[in-house]
Amino acid sequence: MAKWLSIGQFDNGYRRYMQDQVGDGRLVRRLRDLELPLDEVKRLLGCGAGPALRLQRLLHDLDHMVADGRNAMAPRTDTGLDAEQHRVAGIALFNYTWTLLENEGRTGDQDVEMVHTAHASAYHWMQVGAPVNRVRSEWQCSRVYSVLGRGEPALWHARKAQVICEREGIGDWDLGFVYEALARAYAVAGDRQESARWLDQAHNAAAAVAEDDDRELLLADLETVPNGSS
Repeated sequence: MAKWLSIGQFDNGYRRYMQDQVGDGRLVRRLRDLELPLDEVKRLLGCGAGPALRLQRLLHDLDHMVADGRNAMAPRTDTGLDAEQHRVAGIALFNYTWTLLENEGRTGDQDVEMVHTAHASAYHWMQVGAPVNRVRSEWQCSRVYSVLGRGEPALWHARKAQVICEREGIGDWDLGFVYEALARAYAVAGDRQESARWLDQAHNAAAAVAEDDDRELLLADLETVPNGSS
């Protein structure tokens, strides 16, 4: 998957993203801007039953805003960073996430770090990236969750990538890898039938990829999709 990192003018560079202390309400919004699942939000905030219900209502409202398509590609918060800082951070975090994915000896703490760096990269690309950058960010989030054996969020992000591809007319190997992400996520979730269906779609998409090297890279990745057993 090394070439994936070079697509979209990814280059070297690093900027550390720091977040100031904020109140619970603002922090919830920030976390959802990073598209963290509800269980992660509750864990990070250490919420009890009452605050958790408030979080659920808030997240429900935010999810409906996203589903309605309002400001889907627009910046959601004013972080004080300019476009170049967002871009550099998105690149560095995407690449670092991939380094963690390739580390077969990751610790539990590194698994948690990997989730956060993938979401942080996606957040920065939401501010300044083209639709194809958003697709690749959602793809990476899906891959992270698949590697961690978490089918539900893996499917959620793969489907988001699929919606963007369909809305923006994005095809070629990006679409093929979105189908790969769906096949992998369904396999992790234990749904053999759906996994096989999307794997077929991915192979069909691979046949239409223009560049031979891109096609071979996609086909090689499809060989690593698990068999869908739980």
